[in-house]
Amino acid sequence: MDKKILAIYYTQSGQMGEIMETFTAPLAEAGAVIEKVEIRPLADYNFPWTGKRFFSVMPSCVLGIPEQLAPLGLKEKAYDLVILGYQPWFLSPSIPSSSLLQNTEFKALLKNTPVITISAARNMWINAFVRVRNMLKDAGAKLVGNIALVDKHPNAVSFITIFYWMLSGKKERYLNIFPKPGISDEDIANTREFGKTIVKYLGHNSWDGMQEELLNQKAVEINYNLMFIEARAKPIFKIWANFIAKRKNRMPWLVVFKYYLFIALFLGAPILLAIDTVFLKPFSSKKIKTKKLSYLQVTH
Repeated sequence: MDKKILAIYYTQSGQMGEIMETFTAPLAEAGAVIEKVEIRPLADYNFPWTGKRFFSVMPSCVLGIPEQLAPLGLKEKAYDLVILGYQPWFLSPSIPSSSLLQNTEFKALLKNTPVITISAARNMWINAFVRVRNMLKDAGAKLVGNIALVDKHPNAVSFITIFYWMLSGKKERYLNIFPKPGISDEDIANTREFGKTIVKYLGHNSWDGMQEELLNQKAVEINYNLMFIEARAKPIFKIWANFIAKRKNRMPWLVVFKYYLFIALFLGAPILLAIDTVFLKPFSSKKIKTKKLSYLQVTH
């Protein structure tokens, strides 16, 4: 298979690198030339985070303010396929990923090029995907496939485990009680099956029907409760981001936001979900189905 593929991604913990390695293996085995490029921001996003550093990036992340990246050093001027790996931060594409999609050199390369996106999230990925999808469209790219990997444990459990991993740098069972954080080893290994699907369509030079096949393989699944919470959190996060970005001294307000986030997750979200379950959801099945479909599609 005489195809040139760019697999470009950002990672702090190394998880996305592992995902990319597994996902693209069938493409390499089929004879495609895979150029793997890790996005390297000039700003300090060392892993593990400190709590202070993690919350400090919220305003810029939500508002999509780009940071300078190290030169990409791409070997080719054009590719048959671009695979973009990214992760959501604060319901938005991570700053390095967003910066890449605003990079003049990369945007020029994307024009008329097929793109497959693959994200790794704690569990809420929809808003970040919609923004990435829109940015790709603005760059003239052809989004042909999307894969959304998530931590499948309950919302409150994954919240605790992801913070343990994020602040300790250890992808292990917290207190030997909680499950391992992040995307499971089984789900990472299963991305190889998605890669096999990509091989078939790449070889035929046609992407028609590929996203439907990926959906049948459960490459993307939507949890209604998380979709409901994310839809209501999105405008609130933007209000917080705009407010904090205008403060000369941001840190006190970032602390307030942190505690707001904890209260909203463990107290506000369950109350809203209970109200929705009783008064809204039973009468909104058609609207919910339409909304889900809009997030499953790669075109809009």
